[in-house]
Amino acid sequence: MSGLPGFVSPFPRPRCLAAAAAPAGKAKLTHPGKAIMAGGIAGGIEICITFPTEYVKTQLQLDEKANPPKYKGIGDCVKQTVNGHGVKGLYRGLSSLVYGSIPKAAVRFGVFEFISNKVRDENGKLDSKRGFLCGLGAGVAEAVFVVCPMETVKVKFIHDQTSANPKFKGFFHGVREIIRVEGLKGTYQGLTATVLKQGSNQAMRFYVMTSLRNWYKGDDPNKAMNPLMTGLFGAVAGAVSVFGNTPLDVIKTRMQGLEAHKYKSTMDCAVKIMKHEGPKAFYKGTVPRLGRVCMDVAIVFIIYEEVVKVLNKVWITD
Repeated sequence: MSGLPGFVSPFPRPRCLAAAAAPAGKAKLTHPGKAIMAGGIAGGIEICITFPTEYVKTQLQLDEKANPPKYKGIGDCVKQTVNGHGVKGLYRGLSSLVYGSIPKAAVRFGVFEFISNKVRDENGKLDSKRGFLCGLGAGVAEAVFVVCPMETVKVKFIHDQTSANPKFKGFFHGVREIIRVEGLKGTYQGLTATVLKQGSNQAMRFYVMTSLRNWYKGDDPNKAMNPLMTGLFGAVAGAVSVFGNTPLDVIKTRMQGLEAHKYKSTMDCAVKIMKHEGPKAFYKGTVPRLGRVCMDVAIVFIIYEEVVKVLNKVWITD
C-alpha cells in the first residue's frame, strides 16, 4: 500500500531499514603533517625500548662462521656483552639509531599518508593492494633518505666497539671519521640491499595492516581501533615481514659492516654467503629479529595511532 500514489503510511519506517539505507560515512584522512609528527614521536620511543634485541641481532649476523664464531647463540652473546661492558653494553650504538629512528618513522608515515590520500576510493577507503603499493613507496623513501646512512653508521659503530681497539669516540666523531676516510659514499654502503629490504618490509607491513584494519572495521571506515588490537595487528605484520625478508637484512648488514670491502656488490655478497656458509646463514639472527620487529611494529603503530588521535583534537586540518 505504501507504493500507492499520495498514500502516506501512518507507521514510522523501521529504524533498521533506515540505518541500512544510510550511506556509509567517508573515512577521515590523516594529514601528512600529522603523520610526520606522530611517526617521529613513535619512532623515538620505540627504539629506546627495543634496541638491545637489535644489538644482539647485529652481533650474530656479523659473527661469521669463517672467523670462527665468537658467540654460541643469543644467550651467549648477551652474557659476553654484559660481562665485558655491563648492561649498558647492550645499548652501544643506540645514539646513532635514535638520531635516525625519529626521521625514519616520520618519513615512512608521512610518505605513506601522502600517497594513500591520493589513491583512496570515493569513500576514503584504501584497499590492501593499494596499501601494499603505498607501503612500498614509503619504504623506498625512508631507505634512501634515512635508513641507509643511519644503518651503515650503526653497523660500523657496533662492529667497531667489538674490535680490539675501538676508534670511534661517539656518534658525531664516528660519522666524521667515516666520511673522512671513505667519503660520503661511506655512509651509503649497501644502498641496493637497503632499498630492497625497506621497500619489501613496509610493503608487507602496510599490506597486512590495511587488510586487517579493513576486516576489523567492516562497513564503518571510522570505527575506533582499540590500541591492543592495533598492537596485535602490528605484531602480525612485523612477523610476516621478518620471514619474508630476513635474507635481505643479512646481506644488508654484511654490506654495511667494516669488512664490506670483501664484497663487490649486493649480488656478490649473496653468492659468497651461500658458497661459504650455506643457505642457513641467510636466516642468522632471525629469532632475536623476530622478537624485536614484532614488538617494534606493534609499539610504533600503537603510539602513532594514539598521537594522531590527540593531534586531530588540537590540529584541525579538515
